Amino acid sequence: QVRLVESGGGLVQAGGSLRLSCAASGNIISINSMGWYRQAPGKERELVASIGSGGHTKYGASVRGRIAISRDDVENTVELQMNRLKPEDTGVYYCNIECYTHQATGTLRSEYWGQGTQVTVSS
Repeated sequence: QVRLVESGGGLVQAGGSLRLSCAASGNIISINSMGWYRQAPGKERELVASIGSGGHTKYGASVRGRIAISRDDVENTVELQMNRLKPEDTGVYYCNIECYTHQATGTLRSEYWGQGTQVTVSS
């Protein structure tokens, strides 16, 4: 099974910075995409940023220019550097990966989610 452990959330004032980290472990063969999503109260979960195995990145429109995503394929980690944070960035941030894993019947491609980490930006 695959486990995702997130860290780095917390309370920060508007204009401040936070760095989120997510470490994946388990019977992983390779990871295709890694990313972060967030969900604010009363809203749907939305993409913050993602990064493919080749390094291609995608950012949500509301965070572009303020946030950078990076990954380490040796440690199986993905990080999200968030700068110039705004109150509307508040929400629960979820790590997401799509990967191949060893299974008894062969190789399986699956998607996994972390448990979420709270980010609160005060005005």
